[in-house]
Amino acid sequence: MDKLLRVLVVEDSENDAALLLDQLRAAGYEPMSERVQTAEELNAALSRHAWDIVLSDYVMPQFSGPDALKLVRAKNPDIPVIVISGIYGEVTAVEMMQAGASDYLVKTNLSRLVPAVQRELAATETRHARTRAEFTAHYLAAIVESSDDAIHGMKLDGTVMSWNRAAERVYGYRAGEVVGRNISILYPDERLDELIDTMERIKRGDHVGRSETVRLRKGGRTVPMSVTISPMRNTEGKITGASVIARDITLRKREEQERIKLIEELTEALKRVKTLNGLLPICASCKRIRDDHGYWQQVEAYVSEHSDALFTHGICPECFTAARNEIGKPESNGDMKVEA
Repeated sequence: MDKLLRVLVVEDSENDAALLLDQLRAAGYEPMSERVQTAEELNAALSRHAWDIVLSDYVMPQFSGPDALKLVRAKNPDIPVIVISGIYGEVTAVEMMQAGASDYLVKTNLSRLVPAVQRELAATETRHARTRAEFTAHYLAAIVESSDDAIHGMKLDGTVMSWNRAAERVYGYRAGEVVGRNISILYPDERLDELIDTMERIKRGDHVGRSETVRLRKGGRTVPMSVTISPMRNTEGKITGASVIARDITLRKREEQERIKLIEELTEALKRVKTLNGLLPICASCKRIRDDHGYWQQVEAYVSEHSDALFTHGICPECFTAARNEIGKPESNGDMKVEA
C-alpha cells in the first residue's frame, strides 16, 4: 500500500513539479500535493494544511527559494524544506543549508530526492518522538511530585535515586538528605531481611505488589505503611531498579484498633445480657409464673432470675385510689350492732 505523503511544492513550472511528484510515486509514496509560486500562496497553503515536507525551487519569477525557506521557518520550524535548483553552486548550497534548509539538490540529478525525503521524514519522526517522550516524562514527573503518596526510585543496590515531596513529609527526610543513600535507613533492624528478599525478587522481575509493613521516620519513630514495589526497566527492557509507592496508614490502623476494641466490648457486654423469650405460663388469678422446674414464682423473682432487671416497689394511681377507698369503707351488714 502506498504511503500518503503531504507535499507542498514551491515551483513556477508545472512540469518540474510533476517530475518531482513522479519520483515520489515511483518510490511508493502517494503524494497529496499543492503547487504554489508566490509568498501569498505559500502562506495560505501553510495555514490551510499540515504538510510533511516542502520542496522548493531556488529561482522563480515572483519568488525565491531563500524567501520561501524563511517564510516556512517562521510559520512552522519543524517542516523539512528541500531546495531544488536548476543549477548547482557550492556557495549557494552552503548558504541555504546554513539558513535552515534540510538539503539542497539540483534538478539534473533527482536520484537524491527520494533518499533525502526519507531521511528528513525519519529525522522529523525522531524529533516528534523525542518531544513526546519529554512531554510524557515531564507529565509523569508532575504527577509523581503532586501525589499524596510517598514515591521514590532506587537502584538494584538500594541506592535512592528520586524522592518526591510526599516522601519528605512521610519519612521526614528532605530529598537532598536521602538521594544517594541506601534505602536501608528506612528499615528497622528486624525488617532488614524483608529488604533483602524484596531486592532479590525485583532482580528476578517480580512485581512485589502491595503489603503492609513498618518503616522508620527520620528520628527513629516507626510508621505503619502500605507499600507497593515494582521493577523498573530501561528502554531495552533490562531491570535497572525499583519504584516504591508508600502510604502512611497510621490513621487507618488506629481506626481498626478502635473498631476491634468496640467489638470486643460489645461482645463482652452481650455475654452478660440475659433475655426472656418464648411462652411464659402465668396464673390468671395470682399472676405467678411457672419456672422450668414446675415451681410457681412471684413475677419479680422470676424476672430477676432470668434478666438483669432490678425492681423498685411503689403503687400506681389506680391502686392507690382503690386502697384508700377500701380503708374508708363502712362495716359490712354481717357485723352486729351493740346498743348501750
